Amino acid sequence: MSTTVDHAHGHDHAHDDHHPHGWRRWLYATNHKDIGTLYLWFSFCMLLTGGVLALGIRAELFQPGLQLFKPEFFNQLTTMHGLIMVFGAIMPAFVGFANWMIPLQIGAADMAFARMNNFSFWLLPPAAILLVSSFLVPGGATAAGWTLYAPLSSQMGIGMDMGIFAMHIMGASSIMGSINIVTTILNMRAPGMTLMKMPMFAWTWLITAYLLIAVMPVLAGAITMTLTDRHFGTSFFNAAGGGDPVMYQHIFWFFGHPEVYIMILPAFGIISQIIPAFARKTLFGYASMVYATSSIAILSFIVWAHHMFATGMPVTSQLFFMYATMLIAVPTGVKVFNWIATMWKGSMTFETPMLFAIGFVFVFTMGGFTGLILAITPVDIQLQDTYYVVAHFHYVLVAGSLFALFAGFYYWGPKWTGFMYNEARGKFHFWASLITFNVTFFPMHFLGLAGMPRRYADYAAQFTDFNMIASIGAFGFGLSQVYFLFAVVLPSIRGGEKAAAKPWDGAEGLEWTVPSPAPFHTFEVPPTVK
Repeated sequence: MSTTVDHAHGHDHAHDDHHPHGWRRWLYATNHKDIGTLYLWFSFCMLLTGGVLALGIRAELFQPGLQLFKPEFFNQLTTMHGLIMVFGAIMPAFVGFANWMIPLQIGAADMAFARMNNFSFWLLPPAAILLVSSFLVPGGATAAGWTLYAPLSSQMGIGMDMGIFAMHIMGASSIMGSINIVTTILNMRAPGMTLMKMPMFAWTWLITAYLLIAVMPVLAGAITMTLTDRHFGTSFFNAAGGGDPVMYQHIFWFFGHPEVYIMILPAFGIISQIIPAFARKTLFGYASMVYATSSIAILSFIVWAHHMFATGMPVTSQLFFMYATMLIAVPTGVKVFNWIATMWKGSMTFETPMLFAIGFVFVFTMGGFTGLILAITPVDIQLQDTYYVVAHFHYVLVAGSLFALFAGFYYWGPKWTGFMYNEARGKFHFWASLITFNVTFFPMHFLGLAGMPRRYADYAAQFTDFNMIASIGAFGFGLSQVYFLFAVVLPSIRGGEKAAAKPWDGAEGLEWTVPSPAPFHTFEVPPTVK
């Protein structure tokens, strides 16, 4: 912010409240970059917290029998791992990226509502403390699974109430953040920046923000009904009082399915910016990418009951949800083919952001295929609640959302910190993550096909070998992220090689301010190539 002078009083504002220092800079932060940084640090702390819980799960499952934990505590670990990763790690990380990049990409001075932006962030740490400290109360954290299904949710202790309260607060944060993003994108674009000239990341976040505004109140309704069932004598989900536990599933998944797209659409946006930069070509099929993203968002509202094939719904409903789910594969496939077409005959180089982007396309596509398999009703009824489902959604969420976040950090990090990360260490982080991820989650497909149920602390002896492999991989994956923190993130913040104005030499630059408009069609040779 430039120095402002109040001419009436000759007062220089440069060093008073507009530039607080020390802790005040962060507590009272109203500029989008500081708030983006806060979100990113918060989400990384939650990633490590959720990761420790996951390693507890994998340590217990290293061999059959009960080694470390009672089954009740094991179920608390699985539940809290899911809640912390979804609401504490992935979602806030993408909001951090949105805060940092959207104003820069659309040529806005800042986000639309600066103080609301501050409030959105500062709701999260108290919510996270509430969620994590539920381990310490009598009865421990909720063990109802991250979906908090009735009737389990009505039998849990005070930890369940703490979880409900935490999710209400996080939901309020998400809604405010989304209102801010929508308003910023619709009202604050630079002159000449039409919607169809925006970078893909801005587009995916615009669509994601609408999804969040639509479905977070649905989650709030589901957990509020759970709360009144627990403490105020209602029977929304209690069959003895005329309620229906399956109704909870309908309400939860009407939120939950769009939620999984909320966690992947911003990733699509990041990948859609990185691949063109390192292929040195414009994105193939910009308009089709925008329409595909919008179709995914709309379809995400009409597929929720594919999570419920085993609840005894009528065959007509099963058919509808099966076909609607398979339909989502079409726009998703359009995106994957566009990414591949962008790389086709490009002058590609393989710096760390590009490695993570290509890794994303490869492994996310595998997760997409297993999702297509699970969409087929008779197959899903067999595989429901087995490790096949665990493998599927980790391929989409870890190799999807998380890899895209890493790619985005390596790509935009030099602009954020002013320093280049160490390329060799970045590549090591990529290969370590990719290999250990697959070692961890690929065997889970076999476990699920062989019938091993999820959320169990013990298992039959025939599943031992694959579980051992998965547990070893999980500890490797966890260590890779600790390496990322100490060998990549901290050194690139402290200093090192200064980043150039356009760190990716010869690439399209960072689309860091207003980018060039998309070409009318994608068959032109880019101007840089003769």
